[in-house]
Amino acid sequence: MEQPAYHHGNLRRVMLDAALQAIGESGPTGWSLRELARRAGVSHTAPAHHFGDKTGLLTAVAAEGFDLFAAALEAAGGDFLDVGVAYVRFAVRHRSHFQVMFRPELYRPADPAVAPARARAAAILSRGGRALSPDPARDRVATVAAWSMAHGFADLWLSGALADAAEIDPETYARELTTLAFGHLHHSKA
Repeated sequence: MEQPAYHHGNLRRVMLDAALQAIGESGPTGWSLRELARRAGVSHTAPAHHFGDKTGLLTAVAAEGFDLFAAALEAAGGDFLDVGVAYVRFAVRHRSHFQVMFRPELYRPADPAVAPARARAAAILSRGGRALSPDPARDRVATVAAWSMAHGFADLWLSGALADAAEIDPETYARELTTLAFGHLHHSKA
């Protein structure tokens, strides 16, 4: 039996929170707008009113995620080791956002709410790559290498692929990995 619909003061936020919970439980594709409406106790048409469709809702999740992500990376300061740890910390603390943000086939990447926040985060990662690169012609390679390591570790940790993940403090481990891989470059630039 469907719950009766009622008015929320901030239906957009309620639906985003319901989506984040559903993503945490069954991934970014394992639920429907109708299911989210039922969870939130609103009519099955309410989500479509605010987001249009599931892609619209996932676009809002991605936009919010990239805003939070860029803020977390900015708060880490200019040191690329700290940015790498902030990357992993964000993935752990905002797992549902993280599961959507790096899967652009799920949302509208060119959406005006997504593109600026995504570009802000990319600029921070690029600055870190430039700090790592001993050769300006290889800045992009250094950026992709550092990004791949942080993202790959976060994804492995979140998916449980690391057998001892429950015993690992992901932030400490991320710092150790980054130092092992790039510490010699970091110290030579200091």
